Amino acid sequence: MDKLPKIAVPVVFALIVLALLISKSAVTIGPGEGGVIFETFGEGINTERTYGEGFHIVAPWNDMIVQKVRQQSISDNMNVLSVNGLDITVSGTIWFEPEFKSLGLLIKTKGEDYINELLSPAINAAAKSVVGRYTPEQLYSSKRDIIELEILEEVRKELDGQYVNVKRVLVENVKLPNTIKDAIERKLKQEQESLEYEFRLVTAKKEAEKVTIEAQGKADANRILSASLTDKILQDKGIDATIKLSESPNAKVIVVGSGDSGLPLILGNN
Repeated sequence: MDKLPKIAVPVVFALIVLALLISKSAVTIGPGEGGVIFETFGEGINTERTYGEGFHIVAPWNDMIVQKVRQQSISDNMNVLSVNGLDITVSGTIWFEPEFKSLGLLIKTKGEDYINELLSPAINAAAKSVVGRYTPEQLYSSKRDIIELEILEEVRKELDGQYVNVKRVLVENVKLPNTIKDAIERKLKQEQESLEYEFRLVTAKKEAEKVTIEAQGKADANRILSASLTDKILQDKGIDATIKLSESPNAKVIVVGSGDSGLPLILGNN
Protein backbone atom coordinates (compact mmCIF):
# COMPACT_ATOMS: atom_id res chain seq x y z
CA MET A 1 0.00 0.00 0.00
CA ASP A 2 2.88 2.31 0.72
CA LYS A 3 4.25 1.77 -2.79
CA LEU A 4 0.98 2.64 -4.61
CA PRO A 5 1.30 6.40 -4.35
CA LYS A 6 4.87 6.26 -5.61
CA ILE A 7 3.76 4.32 -8.72
CA ALA A 8 0.66 6.42 -9.25
CA VAL A 9 2.56 9.71 -9.52
CA PRO A 10 4.59 8.84 -12.62
CA VAL A 11 1.57 7.15 -14.21
CA VAL A 12 -0.54 10.23 -13.72
CA PHE A 13 2.29 12.36 -15.06
CA ALA A 14 2.63 10.13 -18.12
CA LEU A 15 -1.10 10.31 -18.75
CA ILE A 16 -1.03 14.08 -18.56
CA VAL A 17 1.89 14.26 -20.98
CA LEU A 18 0.13 11.85 -23.33
CA ALA A 19 -3.06 13.91 -23.21
CA LEU A 20 -1.11 17.06 -24.02
CA LEU A 21 0.63 15.36 -26.94
CA ILE A 22 -2.66 14.05 -28.30
CA SER A 23 -4.34 17.45 -27.94
CA LYS A 24 -1.48 19.11 -29.77
CA SER A 25 -1.30 16.43 -32.44
CA ALA A 26 -5.03 16.29 -33.18
CA VAL A 27 -6.18 18.90 -35.70
CA THR A 28 -9.66 19.39 -37.17
CA ILE A 29 -9.95 21.26 -40.46
CA GLY A 30 -13.35 22.84 -40.95
CA PRO A 31 -15.62 23.15 -44.03
CA GLY A 32 -14.10 25.14 -46.87
CA GLU A 33 -10.64 25.05 -45.31
CA GLY A 34 -7.32 23.42 -46.11
CA GLY A 35 -4.17 22.87 -44.13
CA VAL A 36 -0.42 22.54 -44.65
CA ILE A 37 2.21 21.22 -42.25
CA PHE A 38 4.99 23.39 -40.88
CA GLU A 39 7.85 21.02 -40.06
CA THR A 40 9.80 22.44 -37.13
CA PHE A 41 12.82 20.22 -37.67
CA GLY A 42 12.51 20.07 -41.41
CA GLU A 43 12.41 22.68 -44.20
CA GLY A 44 9.45 24.60 -42.84
CA ILE A 45 6.27 24.48 -44.94
CA ASN A 46 5.67 21.14 -46.58
CA THR A 47 4.57 22.09 -50.08
CA GLU A 48 3.90 18.55 -51.25
CA ARG A 49 0.54 18.02 -49.59
CA THR A 50 -2.55 20.02 -48.71
CA TYR A 51 -4.85 18.51 -46.08
CA GLY A 52 -8.60 18.65 -46.60
CA GLU A 53 -11.55 18.88 -44.23
CA GLY A 54 -11.76 16.56 -41.26
CA PHE A 55 -9.69 15.15 -38.39
CA HIS A 56 -5.91 14.78 -38.76
CA ILE A 57 -2.99 13.68 -36.56
CA VAL A 58 0.33 15.49 -36.89
CA ALA A 59 3.60 15.12 -35.03
CA PRO A 60 3.47 17.18 -31.85
CA TRP A 61 6.58 19.14 -32.85
CA ASN A 62 4.97 20.20 -36.12
CA ASP A 63 2.17 22.73 -36.69
CA MET A 64 -0.84 22.61 -39.01
CA ILE A 65 -1.50 25.95 -40.73
CA VAL A 66 -5.16 26.23 -41.70
CA GLN A 67 -6.48 28.63 -44.38
CA LYS A 68 -9.77 29.14 -46.19
CA VAL A 69 -9.70 27.54 -49.63
CA ARG A 70 -13.30 28.20 -50.69
CA GLN A 71 -14.32 31.21 -52.74
CA GLN A 72 -14.19 34.41 -50.70
CA SER A 73 -14.30 38.15 -51.32
CA ILE A 74 -12.72 41.38 -50.21
CA SER A 75 -13.97 44.94 -50.73
CA ASP A 76 -11.86 48.05 -50.96
CA ASN A 77 -11.94 51.78 -51.75
CA MET A 78 -9.22 52.78 -54.17
CA ASN A 79 -8.05 56.30 -55.00
CA VAL A 80 -7.08 56.45 -58.67
CA LEU A 81 -6.57 59.04 -61.40
CA SER A 82 -8.65 59.35 -64.56
CA VAL A 83 -7.11 59.89 -68.00
CA ASN A 84 -7.20 63.67 -67.45
CA GLY A 85 -5.62 63.47 -63.98
CA LEU A 86 -8.80 63.82 -61.91
CA ASP A 87 -8.73 62.14 -58.49
CA ILE A 88 -11.46 59.47 -58.31
CA THR A 89 -12.50 57.00 -55.60
CA VAL A 90 -13.55 53.58 -56.86
CA SER A 91 -15.32 51.12 -54.56
CA GLY A 92 -15.12 47.50 -55.63
CA THR A 93 -15.36 43.87 -54.58
CA ILE A 94 -13.28 40.97 -55.84
CA TRP A 95 -14.06 37.25 -55.55
CA PHE A 96 -11.12 34.84 -55.37
CA GLU A 97 -9.92 31.52 -54.04
CA PRO A 98 -6.44 30.08 -53.43
CA GLU A 99 -5.37 27.03 -55.42
CA PHE A 100 -6.00 24.08 -53.09
CA LYS A 101 -3.08 21.92 -54.24
CA SER A 102 -0.70 24.89 -54.16
CA LEU A 103 -1.68 26.19 -50.72
CA GLY A 104 1.73 25.26 -49.31
CA LEU A 105 3.54 27.17 -52.05
CA LEU A 106 1.25 30.17 -51.56
CA ILE A 107 1.95 30.34 -47.82
CA LYS A 108 5.65 29.58 -48.22
CA THR A 109 6.21 32.31 -50.85
CA LYS A 110 3.63 34.92 -49.86
CA GLY A 111 2.93 34.24 -46.18
CA GLU A 112 -0.27 33.52 -44.30
CA ASP A 113 -1.41 37.11 -44.81
CA TYR A 114 -1.25 36.76 -48.60
CA ILE A 115 -4.46 38.77 -49.02
CA ASN A 116 -2.82 41.97 -47.82
CA GLU A 117 0.65 41.08 -49.06
CA LEU A 118 -0.32 39.95 -52.55
CA LEU A 119 -3.98 40.34 -53.49
CA SER A 120 -4.74 43.91 -52.37
CA PRO A 121 -1.67 45.44 -54.08
CA ALA A 122 -2.52 43.58 -57.30
CA ILE A 123 -6.10 44.90 -57.24
CA ASN A 124 -4.96 48.48 -56.66
CA ALA A 125 -2.40 48.27 -59.46
CA ALA A 126 -4.98 46.87 -61.88
CA ALA A 127 -7.59 49.48 -60.94
CA LYS A 128 -5.13 52.36 -61.43
CA SER A 129 -4.05 50.98 -64.79
CA VAL A 130 -7.59 50.55 -66.12
CA VAL A 131 -9.26 53.65 -64.67
CA GLY A 132 -6.41 55.78 -66.01
CA ARG A 133 -7.62 55.01 -69.55
CA TYR A 134 -11.04 56.63 -69.13
CA THR A 135 -12.59 60.04 -68.64
CA PRO A 136 -14.77 60.78 -65.58
CA GLU A 137 -17.89 60.77 -67.77
CA GLN A 138 -17.11 57.28 -69.09
CA LEU A 139 -16.46 56.02 -65.57
CA TYR A 140 -19.71 57.54 -64.30
CA SER A 141 -22.02 56.24 -66.99
CA SER A 142 -21.68 53.74 -69.78
CA LYS A 143 -18.30 52.05 -69.30
CA ARG A 144 -18.88 50.27 -65.98
CA ASP A 145 -19.17 46.71 -67.35
CA ILE A 146 -16.18 47.12 -69.64
CA ILE A 147 -14.09 48.52 -66.78
CA GLU A 148 -14.94 45.53 -64.58
CA LEU A 149 -13.79 43.10 -67.26
CA GLU A 150 -10.59 45.03 -67.90
CA ILE A 151 -9.74 45.17 -64.17
CA LEU A 152 -10.38 41.43 -63.95
CA GLU A 153 -7.99 40.78 -66.83
CA GLU A 154 -5.33 43.04 -65.31
CA VAL A 155 -5.60 41.38 -61.88
CA ARG A 156 -5.26 37.95 -63.45
CA LYS A 157 -2.12 39.11 -65.25
CA GLU A 158 -0.70 40.47 -61.99
CA LEU A 159 -1.43 37.18 -60.17
CA ASP A 160 -0.39 34.82 -62.93
CA GLY A 161 1.60 32.01 -61.33
CA GLN A 162 0.92 33.31 -57.80
CA TYR A 163 -1.39 30.41 -56.74
CA VAL A 164 -4.56 32.57 -56.46
CA ASN A 165 -7.51 32.41 -58.85
CA VAL A 166 -9.59 35.58 -59.28
CA LYS A 167 -13.19 34.82 -60.25
CA ARG A 168 -14.92 38.17 -60.63
CA VAL A 169 -14.52 41.92 -60.11
CA LEU A 170 -17.46 44.20 -59.32
CA VAL A 171 -17.18 48.01 -59.46
CA GLU A 172 -19.84 49.11 -56.99
CA ASN A 173 -19.37 52.87 -56.99
CA VAL A 174 -17.36 55.58 -58.72
CA LYS A 175 -17.13 58.71 -56.58
CA LEU A 176 -16.34 61.94 -58.40
CA PRO A 177 -15.95 65.48 -57.03
CA ASN A 178 -19.40 67.07 -56.73
CA THR A 179 -18.64 69.77 -59.31
CA ILE A 180 -17.66 67.18 -61.91
CA LYS A 181 -20.58 64.92 -61.03
CA ASP A 182 -23.09 67.79 -61.37
CA ALA A 183 -21.61 68.86 -64.70
CA ILE A 184 -21.85 65.31 -66.06
CA GLU A 185 -25.46 64.95 -64.90
CA ARG A 186 -26.41 68.25 -66.54
CA LYS A 187 -24.77 67.17 -69.79
CA LEU A 188 -26.52 63.80 -69.75
CA LYS A 189 -29.86 65.54 -69.10
CA GLN A 190 -29.31 67.94 -71.99
CA GLU A 191 -28.41 65.06 -74.29
CA GLN A 192 -31.58 63.23 -73.28
CA GLU A 193 -33.71 66.30 -73.92
CA SER A 194 -32.03 66.79 -77.29
CA LEU A 195 -32.76 63.21 -78.29
CA GLU A 196 -36.39 63.64 -77.22
CA TYR A 197 -36.70 66.85 -79.26
CA GLU A 198 -35.22 65.18 -82.33
CA PHE A 199 -37.68 62.32 -81.92
CA ARG A 200 -40.61 64.77 -81.87
CA LEU A 201 -39.28 66.49 -85.00
CA VAL A 202 -38.94 63.21 -86.86
CA THR A 203 -42.46 62.16 -85.78
CA ALA A 204 -43.96 65.50 -86.90
CA LYS A 205 -42.13 65.28 -90.24
CA LYS A 206 -43.44 61.79 -90.89
CA GLU A 207 -46.98 62.88 -90.02
CA ALA A 208 -46.72 65.85 -92.40
CA GLU A 209 -45.42 63.58 -95.17
CA LYS A 210 -48.35 61.24 -94.57
CA VAL A 211 -50.89 64.08 -94.90
CA THR A 212 -49.15 65.36 -98.06
CA ILE A 213 -49.19 61.92 -99.64
CA GLU A 214 -52.89 61.47 -98.85
CA ALA A 215 -53.76 64.92 -100.27
CA GLN A 216 -51.70 64.26 -103.39
CA GLY A 217 -53.50 60.95 -103.84
CA LYS A 218 -56.88 62.60 -103.64
CA ALA A 219 -55.84 65.33 -106.05
CA ASP A 220 -54.54 62.79 -108.55
CA ALA A 221 -57.77 60.79 -108.26
CA ASN A 222 -59.92 63.88 -108.87
CA ARG A 223 -57.79 64.88 -111.85
CA ILE A 224 -58.10 61.43 -113.41
CA LEU A 225 -61.86 61.40 -112.78
CA SER A 226 -62.33 64.88 -114.28
CA ALA A 227 -60.35 63.91 -117.36
CA SER A 228 -62.54 60.85 -117.91
CA LEU A 229 -65.90 62.66 -117.56
CA THR A 230 -66.77 63.73 -121.15
CA ASP A 231 -70.00 65.58 -122.07
CA LYS A 232 -71.47 62.36 -123.47
CA ILE A 233 -70.78 60.45 -120.22
CA LEU A 234 -72.27 63.26 -118.12
CA GLN A 235 -75.38 63.30 -120.37
CA ASP A 236 -75.84 59.53 -120.06
CA LYS A 237 -75.46 59.68 -116.29
CA GLY A 238 -78.03 62.51 -116.15
CA ILE A 239 -80.53 60.47 -118.16
CA ASP A 240 -80.01 57.44 -115.90
CA ALA A 241 -80.59 59.59 -112.83
CA THR A 242 -83.77 61.10 -114.33
CA ILE A 243 -85.18 57.66 -115.16
CA LYS A 244 -84.59 56.43 -111.63
CA LEU A 245 -86.28 59.57 -110.26
CA SER A 246 -89.31 59.06 -112.51
CA GLU A 247 -89.67 55.48 -111.32
CA SER A 248 -89.86 56.55 -107.68
CA PRO A 249 -93.35 55.86 -106.18
CA ASN A 250 -93.19 59.11 -104.24
CA ALA A 251 -92.49 61.30 -107.19
CA LYS A 252 -94.58 62.38 -110.17
CA VAL A 253 -92.36 63.87 -112.77
CA ILE A 254 -93.50 65.65 -115.95
CA VAL A 255 -90.80 65.73 -118.58
CA VAL A 256 -91.27 68.13 -121.47
CA GLY A 257 -88.77 68.60 -124.25
CA SER A 258 -85.12 68.84 -123.28
CA GLY A 259 -82.76 71.31 -121.75
CA ASP A 260 -79.73 72.95 -123.35
CA SER A 261 -77.68 69.90 -122.49
CA GLY A 262 -80.12 67.54 -124.10
CA LEU A 263 -81.33 66.20 -120.76
CA PRO A 264 -85.05 65.83 -119.98
CA LEU A 265 -86.57 68.90 -118.29
CA ILE A 266 -88.34 68.33 -114.97
CA LEU A 267 -91.20 70.79 -114.53
CA GLY A 268 -92.38 69.68 -111.13
CA ASN A 269 -93.84 66.93 -109.01
CA ASN A 270 -96.83 66.47 -106.68
